[in-house]
Order: sequence, then structure tokens, then C-alpha cells
Amino acid sequence: MMSVLTNPRERTRFLRFALVGVIGAVVDFGIENLLHRLFGVPYVVAGGISFICAILSNFLWNRYWTYPDSRSKPVWRQLSQFSAVNVAGLAIRLPILHFLEPVITRWMRMLPSSLWVLPPDVLGENITLAIAVIIVMFWNFFINRYWTYADVE
Repeated sequence: MMSVLTNPRERTRFLRFALVGVIGAVVDFGIENLLHRLFGVPYVVAGGISFICAILSNFLWNRYWTYPDSRSKPVWRQLSQFSAVNVAGLAIRLPILHFLEPVITRWMRMLPSSLWVLPPDVLGENITLAIAVIIVMFWNFFINRYWTYADVE
């Protein structure tokens, strides 16, 4: 972890990984809200599907932009490792969505409705998703950096 703070190349990788994460979050939030709000897919199921779509987007961006020098492993092996890390991330994420969302939504409902542009349920679900995304991003960066992309200097 210290090398991220002290090594300029690692800082650049972390910033690129974070930017890729922002792109993945747009994919994630967009698909989750589309599936849940427009098509009525249950919240946790929609969150799982949107997460898988974000994994694929993030893998492509990270392979070709964040870690372009990581080519000693075959792409399918690297995708398998990246996916395994992200599935573990999903195991972290889903309980957060399941257990934290009702609490945050309850808090949103207790605040005056004049404070919000969106309904408290929408805010609660998206705040919960944001918390889960941030927690899982740190997990994903460090495990991927030292396992999936361990072949880079």
C-alpha cells in the first residue's frame, strides 16, 4: 500500500484505476437504476447484474489503459483472476446492499421531504450503492494490483 503513496507510477495506476472505477460506477448505477426502476427487477438482483456489467467494463479499461504493460498472462487467465477478485467484491457488496439499504432509507425518510429532489427510497438505495462501490473499489485495487497485474513492475 505504501508504494501507492510513494511511487509516482503506482499513484498514476491508482488514479487510473479510480477513474476506471468511476466509469464502472456510471455503468453500475445506470444499469442498476434502469433494471430496478424501469423494469422492476428486485434491487439486490439488479445490483448483482449491474455489478457484472461493471466488471466487464472495468476489466477492459484496466487491461488496456491502467496496466497496458501487463501482458505476460493470457487474457483469459487475467480475466478469470480479475473476475474472481470482483466476485469476492460482490460477496462484500451484496450484504452491504441487503443490510445497510433499509437503515439508510429509513434515515432518508426521517428527514424533511423538502430537502430532497428524489424520493427517499431512491436516495437510500443509491447512497447505499455508493458506499458499497467505494468499499469494494479499495478491495479490488489492492488485490488486482498484487495478483491479477502482479507481472508489472
